[in-house]
Amino acid sequence: MSIRTRFAPSPTGYLHVGGARTALFSWLYARKHGGKFILRIEDTDLERSSQESVNAILEGMTWLGLEYDEGPFYQTHRFDRYKEVIQQLLAQGDAYYCYCSREELEVLREQQMANKEKPRYNGKCRHGVENPQGERVVRFKNPEQGEVIIDDLVKGRIVVANKELDDLIIARSDGTPTYNLTVVVDDMDMGVTHVIRGDDHVNNTPRQINILKALGAQLPVYAHVPMILGSDGARLSKRHGAVSVMQYRNDGYLPEALLNYLVRLGWSHGDQELFSLEEMVALFELEKVNVSASTFNTEKLIWLNHQYIMSSDPAHVARHLAWHMGERGIDPTSGPALADVVKAQRERCKTLVDMAAESEYFYKEFNAYEEKAAKKNFKAGVDDILQHLLVQFSAIGEWEASGLHQVVLDSAEQLQLNLGKVAQPLRVAVCGSGVSPAIDLTLALLGREKTLHRIERAISYIKNVENS
Repeated sequence: MSIRTRFAPSPTGYLHVGGARTALFSWLYARKHGGKFILRIEDTDLERSSQESVNAILEGMTWLGLEYDEGPFYQTHRFDRYKEVIQQLLAQGDAYYCYCSREELEVLREQQMANKEKPRYNGKCRHGVENPQGERVVRFKNPEQGEVIIDDLVKGRIVVANKELDDLIIARSDGTPTYNLTVVVDDMDMGVTHVIRGDDHVNNTPRQINILKALGAQLPVYAHVPMILGSDGARLSKRHGAVSVMQYRNDGYLPEALLNYLVRLGWSHGDQELFSLEEMVALFELEKVNVSASTFNTEKLIWLNHQYIMSSDPAHVARHLAWHMGERGIDPTSGPALADVVKAQRERCKTLVDMAAESEYFYKEFNAYEEKAAKKNFKAGVDDILQHLLVQFSAIGEWEASGLHQVVLDSAEQLQLNLGKVAQPLRVAVCGSGVSPAIDLTLALLGREKTLHRIERAISYIKNVENS
């Protein structure tokens, strides 16, 4: 059997992390078994769906690198097919027209609630209506006997008695199909073999199975993955912080780090924490996904992100860093190669936002010195130290780290000063703060012109302070 999985988001908002994890699990299962991964946009909610949300989903999938083999397919392009299936079910006697008004159904619901009964349609129109009038919907005629058995790859065997299921609406009064009908037709037509989705759909599954059986379709295998919780134990939502996939991009995470974190939310392979995409594909098994919900831990994600920043190809990290530099109004071509900046900063920076912020001075002038750093390091007489360094750096031939390092060492010896008394004022002079990579590497990245200019600027600043 050729494996075919699908990810079918509704374009009523951004791609959130719960959806991204479902997409990842579906993608991994298809890749592991040499199958196909399908992207389907379930946009039949015409009032809430938007092109902006579609774009956000596609952008999120692209950023994560979850390439789909087929699609995206849009349900709004398939209305004729849904109407055809609805007519088929009506003709077979597996569906019927229901003329019950909303008011009538609301009264029924209130009565059932008062009697502590499960709210459900009572089947009034199931066997036909003598004098049909008013608006009508189409209901699926659910079997009244027997049971639905779901051998879920995550939750195990689930058994639901058909008498617990009422006759759900499959076409609204305006003729538009409902979710439970469209998803069944799509999965059937697209040959989906494995439906991997959140466990909030468990209640829909027996109803969808009965529709599939009525259509004579091959039943897919189901795997319902547990929800993701926030630190307070409630379902992950906006109030827990970033839940949009692209917000994690904005916050400075690498896509591989987020994927690695998501795959570990509910799945594990021994004690291993870091997985390459190749390892994820090779090792992932739906049967090893936990049944219980997982808690999102931002500190763990930050740790993972730092591991990826440190271990990934600097050129790859630089490609993602370039976006963040652009967000800060910086042209990466106006300074050192970004890959070299990544090598210099990766031990210290846990996110790309941090790295971009702490690397600005390589590309553009800073407006002011950090107050505490200037007060501590720009004391009287420091201008003489910087003047000495200026002369030495101006005379140096090749501008590279080892030679620059030697100049700083020699200057400290010549001035009979502790190395820190020379290197730290120099750091503040060229960076604007007291924190940077090793001073020789910092100078090498800055280049001759920026370094000399900034030393001159610092000398003038100190003299002005002394004279004020």
